[in-house]
Amino acid sequence: MSYNLLKGKRGIISGALDENSIAWKVAEKAHAEGATFVLTNAPIAMRMGEIKQLAEKTNSQIIPADATNIDDLTNLFTKSQEILGGKVDFVLHSIGMSVNIRKNIPYTELNYEYFAKGIDVSAFSLHKMLSVAKKLDAINEWGSVVALSYIAAQRTYPFYTDMADIKAMLESIARSFGYHYGTDKKVRINTISQSPTKTTAGSGVKGFGDFYEYADKNSPLGNASAESCADFCIALFSDLTKMVTMQNIFHDGGYSSTGASMELMEKFNKA
Repeated sequence: MSYNLLKGKRGIISGALDENSIAWKVAEKAHAEGATFVLTNAPIAMRMGEIKQLAEKTNSQIIPADATNIDDLTNLFTKSQEILGGKVDFVLHSIGMSVNIRKNIPYTELNYEYFAKGIDVSAFSLHKMLSVAKKLDAINEWGSVVALSYIAAQRTYPFYTDMADIKAMLESIARSFGYHYGTDKKVRINTISQSPTKTTAGSGVKGFGDFYEYADKNSPLGNASAESCADFCIALFSDLTKMVTMQNIFHDGGYSSTGASMELMEKFNKA
């Protein structure tokens, strides 16, 4: 069911790789809610994914962009306004990558060049994106920017290694830039701390399957799906949340507020 929450709004959605991606679901929902938008991803990710199918499905155009490159981002925001016919109203930052995790390098033995690359791709990219947008005045007043995060930014999850530190930086950038952009242009910036989600990226984390089940059993409502996260993104893009900014919002079925569920306790008692 759609409610026309984004009717007449324009946006940029990054990070859609395949139909399992949260960004993919956000694009489908935004289209259903009446938005027009451009899709963007790094050229290498576009070769690996199925973004062209999503573009056809949502009547969208694709603008390749390396989110770590200022020139690419300048082109992204400039061309997006040309294609969409004006400033954008919402932006989804769904970008994350850790070479250390891909190569199974333990946190205490991090390769710092890989670490720096992860910071640039997954956190600095948000700052660069916002900086370019602000300089170009590319986002309408009361526009909304949402970036995807994870609870490991606040609590220790050994398997998440350097991405935990990187997500903490991402959330800090959202708060800091949220103050300046909010003061100057009324643009709101928030992060969503999502449940473990069965996406291509999430499933690549070692031990993900076991932790997914653990989190599901420790969440009163169960893990939030990618589709449910997309619904929440749409709500944050809409005018219904105009006074919400600089927040990290947990979208995790109650996991972040639950110490231990009875279901988990009973499981350990049986063991």
